[in-house]
Amino acid sequence: MSTVTFRIWRGDTKGGEFRDYTTGVSEGMVVLDAVHEIQANHANDLACRWNCKAGKCGSCSAEVNGMPRLMCMTRLSDLPLDRPVTIEPMKAFPRLKDLITDVSWNYAVKKRIKPFKPRPPDAPDGTWRMQQRDIDRVQEFRKCIECFLCQDVCHVLRDHRMHDRFIGPRFLVYAAALEMHPLDVEDRVPELREAFGIGFCNITKCCTKVCPEDIHITDNAIIPLKERVVDDYYDPFGWLWKKARRRNERAREAPLPNA
Repeated sequence: MSTVTFRIWRGDTKGGEFRDYTTGVSEGMVVLDAVHEIQANHANDLACRWNCKAGKCGSCSAEVNGMPRLMCMTRLSDLPLDRPVTIEPMKAFPRLKDLITDVSWNYAVKKRIKPFKPRPPDAPDGTWRMQQRDIDRVQEFRKCIECFLCQDVCHVLRDHRMHDRFIGPRFLVYAAALEMHPLDVEDRVPELREAFGIGFCNITKCCTKVCPEDIHITDNAIIPLKERVVDDYYDPFGWLWKKARRRNERAREAPLPNA
């Protein structure tokens, strides 16, 4: 067993500071193990969230050496231990106490996105049918554990604090899961362009890099959504096609003249 120093942010909504704690570490330990050791032996009042300790609940999100990570999935053997390991709360959200942040904004954002709206069953037996490739595409987005690491690393939220104009990568993924569902007929493109601020994303792929579920956030979710916005608002051929489609729909829905 070796001895390692951990520099942990301690404080609350009014402010705080980093404090150093030295504890023993052994082979196979993760950052969350070290935090628990420090809680048990040096700082009983150290606050942090955790639950499954298996990388599936997203509770123990924090910043380790300046990088958004799940503490339960960050092995100490992967970190340089010849200098203090810095642990601090996520920077994109208000600090509450020590390593805990207020992530309630994320849940408010989710409520703003139009829910799933299925088209009427079109099969003779009254069921919905879809291709396996469509299921596979949506299933990738369903792997999200809402750890909000992608939200934390996004410079639009982290540095520019544009929470009122941009919903962040996590909820662009959520919108993509709905928009790309083969049975969904809801239109969320206007909100993506205006209220959800998809244009603020400059596709640096930093969100993809920190995702613990290896979701291709930028390539498979954000870029296709951007393409939908471009098709609807900036493509003249798209305008003509939609105009013709609406004209045909109105013609089909118009009542027949009285005989």
